[in-house]
This record gives sequence, C-alpha cells and structure tokens, in this order.
Amino acid sequence: MTDHERPSQPGIEDLLDELSFRREEALKMGGDVAIERQHAAGRLTVRERIAQLGDRDSFQEIGGLAGTGHYDADETLQSVTPAPYVGGTVTIDSRTVVVGGEDFTVRGGTTFSATRRKGGQGGLVEDFAFHYRLPLVNLIDGAGGTVSSIEKRRHTVFPGVHGFERSVSLLGQSPVASAVLGTAAGGPAGRAILSHFSIMVRGSSQIFAAGPPVVKRSLGQVIDKEDLGGAAVAVDKAGTIHNAADTEAEALEQIRRFLSFMPQNVWEMPPVTPCDDPVDRCEDGLRTIVPSRRTQAFNVRKLIDMIVDRGSAFEIQPTHAKSVVTTLARFNGRPAGIVANNPMVYGGAMDDKSARKQIRFMQLCDTFHLPLIFLVDVPGFMVGLRAEENATLLEGMRVVHAAAGISVPTTTLVIRKCYGMAGMATCNKNGVDYKLAWPTAEWGSLPIEGGVAAAFRREIQDADDPAAKEKEIEARLRPFASPFRTAEAFAVEDIIDPRETRPVLCRLVELAEVPIRQNLGPRKVFNFMP
Repeated sequence: MTDHERPSQPGIEDLLDELSFRREEALKMGGDVAIERQHAAGRLTVRERIAQLGDRDSFQEIGGLAGTGHYDADETLQSVTPAPYVGGTVTIDSRTVVVGGEDFTVRGGTTFSATRRKGGQGGLVEDFAFHYRLPLVNLIDGAGGTVSSIEKRRHTVFPGVHGFERSVSLLGQSPVASAVLGTAAGGPAGRAILSHFSIMVRGSSQIFAAGPPVVKRSLGQVIDKEDLGGAAVAVDKAGTIHNAADTEAEALEQIRRFLSFMPQNVWEMPPVTPCDDPVDRCEDGLRTIVPSRRTQAFNVRKLIDMIVDRGSAFEIQPTHAKSVVTTLARFNGRPAGIVANNPMVYGGAMDDKSARKQIRFMQLCDTFHLPLIFLVDVPGFMVGLRAEENATLLEGMRVVHAAAGISVPTTTLVIRKCYGMAGMATCNKNGVDYKLAWPTAEWGSLPIEGGVAAAFRREIQDADDPAAKEKEIEARLRPFASPFRTAEAFAVEDIIDPRETRPVLCRLVELAEVPIRQNLGPRKVFNFMP
C-alpha cells in the first residue's frame, strides 16, 4: 500500500477536538436525570462539593478522561460514561490539598473496574497525597464494590487485593479528613474511619459495616439505614465518625477549619495565623468559674473560650463521650490541642468511651506536632459493675500507655480534681513534666472522702460513732490536701491566679515551637491509630 493509499491520521485539531469532547462528557457525570435525582435527595454532586470545599476555580482534575467510551459500528466515539469517581487537587486558603470522591450519579458511585484504581483505597488519589506529602480529603458517597461485578470478572476477588495499606501509611504522614455525604459501606466506610477527622450529615448520611439487606439476611432483623448507621448512632453513641453537621456546606466548612490547624505533613510546622487577641488578656470571670462547693459542676467549654484566641476553638467529637472535651484552638495564633475533663458529665470521671476519645485526640496532636494542654478536673476512672463490664480499667490504662508515648511539649493545668491513674494520663514524663495548678486544685491517689473510709476502715468500725470518727479523720487530713502544701515541697511546679491562665499558656505554646521544630517527622513510638 502506497503512502497516499494509507488512511489519513487525525490532525492535531481533530485530536484536540476529541480531547475537548471527552472533557465535556466527563462534566456531564451521570446525566441530567441522575443529577436532578441527587439534588432532590438534598445532596450536591461530587463536582459541586469539590468546588465548595476549595478556593474558587482552584480544582485541577486528575484522571478526568477515565470512563467507558461508547462507539458506533465504525468505532467512532459517540459518548462517554465517566468513571464514578472524581479527584484531583484544590487549594484551601491557598494551600494545596488532594481531594477525591465517588460520583453517585454514575452507577451509585460503585467501584470502577480498571487496570489502575482512580480513587478509593489503593487508588491514584491516595498515592498522589502520599508521594507529594499533601493533605487528603475524601468525599464519600458510595458503597464500594458490588457482587454484580462477579459476572463480568467470572471469579470472586480475595479480600485485600485493593487493601488499605496506603490509607494506613497516610495516617502517619499527612492530614486525612473524610466527609460521609451519602450511604457508606464496605471500602468507602473503611476509608472514612481511617482518617484523622471525619464528619457526616445528620439525616442524609449513614455508615455501617453492612446495610439493612445484609442485616436482614444475616440476623433476620429489619431496620432502616438511618436507625442502623445515621449520625445518632455513628457519631453520638459509637464515636465511629467524629462530628456531625446539619448540611453538606457545614460539613465541608468543618473540614476546612480542621485543616487550618494542621501542617501539610509531619515534616512541616503547624500554620501560625495573625492574631489580634491580646496575649495578656486576663478574664475576671475565671476567678469565680469554679464553684466553692467541690461537688458542683462548671462549664469547662466556657473556661476554654476565655483562655484561647477568641473564636478559635474547634471541638472534635462534641456529642460523644461527653465527660472529656477535646478541642483544637489557638494561642496567639499558634495551634494547640486541649484535653479538658467535663465535670458536667459523670463529674468528669473517665469511662471507656472518653478514654478512647482522649487517646485518638492525643495521637492526632502528637502526629502533627501540636502542643497539648490538659485542663484537669478528673476524680478518677468510672467505677461500678457497668464500668467493669465495659472494660473501663483496660481502656483507662490504654490512655496512660498513650500518654507515655507523647513526644510533643505538654502542659498540665489542674483546675480542680486530679486523682488516681486517670490523673496520670494528663502528664507527660517524656518532657519537662511541667504541672500548673489553680488554687482550687486538689490531687492524690484517692479523694480524702473515699480514701479515709478505705485506709482507716478498722479504726472507723471500732469507734463508738463510726460516722463521727470518719469525719474527724477527714478533717485531720484535709489541711494536707492543700495545693500550697504540695507547692512547698515543689511536687507541683507552679500555682497561678486563674486570670493569668491565658498569658501563661500563650508563652508555653510559643516556647514549644523550638523543640517541635527540631523533632519534625513521623512519630517515633507508634503511628496514629483511628
């Protein structure tokens, strides 16, 4: 065949036209009907979510041509059904972030069969975040694999072919945030949990190991997806997902706020922002916030708001395990993590759920070099039959174990009670072990009231009036429980006026920058556990 008889190759203009056509087809997603159905359910499309998450016009798509082409008999392209996953990079407050999510308008966001995964666990989006050391945001709206793919493959796939290895490795390197924006099961649900921060939307998001049809077939239990895995279960009770939002817009805004406290990766410092809140601000309200009656509760969130940069507090898991409050905040523009016991729930005692919550938060701060501040008012571990059945002692000692591995600078400030092994979990023996206290503070192995009954049991039983003898011994010992007696022995380093709390903590958070900067990189003890 001579050259003039050969079929002519497409010219550059033809090729560029085809490229434009394929890009336009990708933007159509699952088509107008599917998009309208998504909107009717009160949900945004994945492209709308990405646009809302990132700075204006900052999305740079990766793999936008992936999908299934539809050709006529002459192999001329007629249309393209895009892959049910959209990913790439955006900037958030001018910082580059990798983002990806299932496109529910295309086959319900089910896994796209291809030589290489575009997104999901083991996909290019995760690889991009890992190799370029960038934060990752997962926008989850799909149930992962489907048994219908068996017919296409003609065989089943062994679990782990597309595993979570990359998801796990990212946890020790880059911030990962996930928003569950639909019904998540299988792989997408797993990735939501393998995150440093996760959020879902009340009423329109659900997450579970398996959905209602599987539950009915396995257990004979009929339950709808909201009762099985809605926010009331996944966020409030189980703590599987950290936070809940009322709208998708609020969920995406919370992700933006979370990332604002985080460095790009573990080799960088957390970002410092401008601050116009005076460092020397001393709130008179702190002087009387702790009631004179030792058993009366106070609002620890109000206390936090009075000492951090105004408006900077961002609470993690506010509706779960409420006896401890875990909050990201800033001190003179510098990020820090706050763990505060909440006397309004169980008197601030640590139960099994608050123990797990505290561990996750401490590891988050330690992974990304945020100094930790403990605001302590803990009477000890929860006690009683239910506490023992829930393995409170085991979970509590895991907090002590986690505290022993903290590498970031830590400040312990005892507001009121600090007793027993739960009190041990508020101190960092790897650092300066600098402990501060307000004049209202008290501590020991046990509170005097309960401790006297145990330590002087025989003497009390042998007394003519056991109740009077118990009160007598308590009165005899109480003066020695004064925090000033401990300060005399230099067993607590400083006692401060509550009004001085903000200036003192701002100075300590600033001092923490030097050792943190010298110890950047992955944690040396163990990686972040979800």
